[in-house]
Amino acid sequence: MSFTGRWFVGFGIFLILCGVAGYLSNPAAAKTALISGGTFGGLSALWGVLMLRGFARAKAAAWVSTCLLVVAFTWRSIAGWMAYSAGEPKFFASSLITLMLLASLASLTVLARSPR
Repeated sequence: MSFTGRWFVGFGIFLILCGVAGYLSNPAAAKTALISGGTFGGLSALWGVLMLRGFARAKAAAWVSTCLLVVAFTWRSIAGWMAYSAGEPKFFASSLITLMLLASLASLTVLARSPR
C-alpha cells in the first residue's frame, strides 16, 4: 500500500498545482480551478498520507473521490474542447483539464492494482 499512498500524495500535489496553473492563466474567470484543485488535491494527498499510515478506509475514500473527479473532468474536458472548437480561447484550460482527467484515470488504475 506504500506505493499507492505515495502515488496519492503526488496526485494531490499535482491537482493543487493544476488548480494554481488554471487560476493563474485566467484569474478573473478561473477561481473555481483554484478551489477545486486545492480541495480535491488536498483530499487526495490526505488519502495518500492515511494509506501510508495504514488506514484501510482511506483507499475506499480515494476510490470515491477519484471516481467523482473522473466524472467531473470528463464533463469539463468535453465542454472545454467543444468551446475551443467553436472558437473560444480555451486551449490551455481544456488541455489542463484533460491532463487532470488522464491523471485521475491513472490513479484509478493504481488503486485497482494495489493490494488489499
